[in-house]
Amino acid sequence: MRIIKMKLVVCLWTFMSANLVVASAVKGELAESATKPLPERHGKVSSQLFVGTTKNQPLIVGLGGSEGGNPWASNFWKAQREKFLAQGYAFLALGYFGTKDSPAQLDRISLEAVHEAVMNATKDPLINGRCIALIGGSKGAELALTLASFYKEYGAVIAIVPASAVFPALTMTMDTSSLSYQGKELTYVPFTPDAYPALMKRDLRAAFSILMENKPAMAEAAIKVENIQAPLLFLSAKTDEMWPSTEMSEQMVQRLKEKKFPYANQHVAVEGGHAAPLKHFDVVEKFLDINLRKAREACTVFGE
Repeated sequence: MRIIKMKLVVCLWTFMSANLVVASAVKGELAESATKPLPERHGKVSSQLFVGTTKNQPLIVGLGGSEGGNPWASNFWKAQREKFLAQGYAFLALGYFGTKDSPAQLDRISLEAVHEAVMNATKDPLINGRCIALIGGSKGAELALTLASFYKEYGAVIAIVPASAVFPALTMTMDTSSLSYQGKELTYVPFTPDAYPALMKRDLRAAFSILMENKPAMAEAAIKVENIQAPLLFLSAKTDEMWPSTEMSEQMVQRLKEKKFPYANQHVAVEGGHAAPLKHFDVVEKFLDINLRKAREACTVFGE
């Protein structure tokens, strides 16, 4: 989940000089991708499972962001990964693009493929398959929230510097969705020429803020967080230079309130930029301990 903003900067910068095909409208919850074939290795992911020695280990699934690859399997995240293991969790590092086994780009990532990889990990006899938490950062948070809104198996979701809607794929033209379900791309907020000036200044936050002014598109592409059947933690950055993660987290909190969401939900906004929340995993650990291991009935046999 290591967040490296340079890849997203380069992708958006390339986007300016490309022949962008701008969607004329956003229709329905799922939009057919009639003109572009699905990417090579669509529906494939890479994963690495780390397991302790106790029985009934809750499973944490780590999803990286726009950097691609499988960052949670890297040495960068080794200390935090091992800390989770020491606390009695198993950990699944999952790479959904940018690995040799997955699509090269973050383009129409298959929700069912990610979910299947998680379910396969729960077949390990030491893992409690009824006690699963998702942790995603940035684009990985967009994926984690969307995944949990489609599947009921997840017992907690940690969304770090998240988006409140599905945004475009990180491709040269950015004219497809980041995510897909059963071969159909999810509705997304399209990039428009209005964002060009901000992109030319490499002001990504301003560019996404302009996209967010498209209220109909934001509404159509909004992640249906109210469908998640689990506690939610939003961890945002007050001066996020990538996109307005605090504002989008607040949008989701308000949506949950309006929908009378029955599960615990918390938004913690920290000082600093896009990567600042990564220094606050104590908040994540506490949230999981209270809202997953102790509150969820399926997890009460933890550590036996």
